[in-house]
Amino acid sequence: MAGQNVARREVIRLLGIVSVAAGFPGFRNWAFAGEAADHAAHGAATTPAPAGHYQPLFFNADHYRLIGHLAELIIPADDTPGAKDAGVAEFIDFMVANRVPISGAGHGEPPRDSALKMGSELQAQWLEGLNWLNARCQYDFGHAFMDCDDAQQRQLLGALAYKDKYTSATEAGRDFFRLLRDYTVTGYYTSRVGMAAIGYPGLQTAWPKPPGCPHLDDPEHRHLQPVDAGAPA
Repeated sequence: MAGQNVARREVIRLLGIVSVAAGFPGFRNWAFAGEAADHAAHGAATTPAPAGHYQPLFFNADHYRLIGHLAELIIPADDTPGAKDAGVAEFIDFMVANRVPISGAGHGEPPRDSALKMGSELQAQWLEGLNWLNARCQYDFGHAFMDCDDAQQRQLLGALAYKDKYTSATEAGRDFFRLLRDYTVTGYYTSRVGMAAIGYPGLQTAWPKPPGCPHLDDPEHRHLQPVDAGAPA
């Protein structure tokens, strides 16, 4: 699963989606790449991460640990930092807690009640997917995913990731793996760590200021204020 990459144009699109997370003070490792560019453009130092451990907003401790491990399997550290270094698990927890989809027709397009329903379905899809992963490992190997050895873990993920390894037994997990991969890649390449990994200095001019959440009329996102306190809500 190593070598996941994303085009620079796609990074700019994704930055607009994940800007809802830019002002959240609870992150310990994940930091929004657009915020770093804004600081650099004004010659200011970036704010250091708060001390202590990240406190998950949605997932329980076991699920959160599993997400962090899965993300690192998808984008492992090699000559550049991996998903763990970038705090991708923190990003995923925040986005799922706030019911923010990464892909699809667009979060602002459906009616408000439909957006709320989609958000609830997103959370359910994550929980069902994580539980399916553990159940599949228990059936195949006699252990939950985190208790399997590296070869067993990679065997199962390979059966979900690659078409030539698809089997009828893993069909139910493929959609979840795509969801996991989309959030992992997005969380990584919109972070300061991920942006540095692809060496993209153009962000400072292409992204002068993170705009904050564009969906403040959505009751689920009303608390996600724009990063620029002077900007109209």
